[in-house]
Amino acid sequence: MSSGAAVPLRDAATVLILRDGVAGLEVFMLRRNLNSDFVGGAYVFPGGAVDDHDRHHDLEPVCQGRSDADASRRLGIGGGGLAFWVAAIRESFEEAGVLLAYDDDGLVDLDRDETLERWQVHRTQVDAGQLTMVDLCRLEGLRLAVDGMHYFGHWITPEGAPRRYDTRFFLAAAPPNQTPLHDDREVIANTWIRPAEAIDRATTGELTMMPPTISSLKAIARFDTAADALAAATEITSVPTILPRVIAYEGGVRIVLPGDPAYDDPQGVPDASIDWMSVADSRQVTGFGAAEGT
Repeated sequence: MSSGAAVPLRDAATVLILRDGVAGLEVFMLRRNLNSDFVGGAYVFPGGAVDDHDRHHDLEPVCQGRSDADASRRLGIGGGGLAFWVAAIRESFEEAGVLLAYDDDGLVDLDRDETLERWQVHRTQVDAGQLTMVDLCRLEGLRLAVDGMHYFGHWITPEGAPRRYDTRFFLAAAPPNQTPLHDDREVIANTWIRPAEAIDRATTGELTMMPPTISSLKAIARFDTAADALAAATEITSVPTILPRVIAYEGGVRIVLPGDPAYDDPQGVPDASIDWMSVADSRQVTGFGAAEGT
């Protein structure tokens, strides 16, 4: 048994990229490398840890429509909030080739044949840590589209996990002139999928997903279009912080959320031997609200 106290908690950011498909709202998902140290093979949204470059001292000039004070207030922290938006944009560019940024003509076009190779080089450089997002913006005359990203979820990895993250979830519309493609390193496949279909396939075990992913899908599944989901996200005034507990009992394990009668059960203890991919939850908990069994 392990309390997980020795595992550091890292800040992280994730973005759900939305578009309107033939059958309605779709979200972009990636499959993590099967050899990943944590949740290998799981379907996720673009995202990852906030790194030192994301906390650059001069972020505001390259961020459109949101100050650090505004971002920090939105997240309920004392400062440095803008770094979470920047980290989500960086991870989306690295993992999916989607760059949420403006040039002088609007959302940047990455699909032009004459510039395709240059953007691929930039993506590789950002992924390798050779080019920061601030550097990229200065080089290409860009402004990061933080104004179009809406905060709607906050999950903290349970104690006992081999890695722990304090993760903020955002929604954003897919840029019209960009074609997402997984990096074939950290992530090995990608798909556009309707949220309800993703939930169904996770329920049957066809797709492996972690509880925050499923919860986020449930949150957006009620909307018919990307515009509807984004409009609702702009109305969110409070986002709950969700720190699940994974409880080991003689008969197995279960995940419990704040408010569950078993959450404060003194007999329940985190178990470092838990198969984290087998843990599932039926609740949707985000800034859109919480609902049992939805």
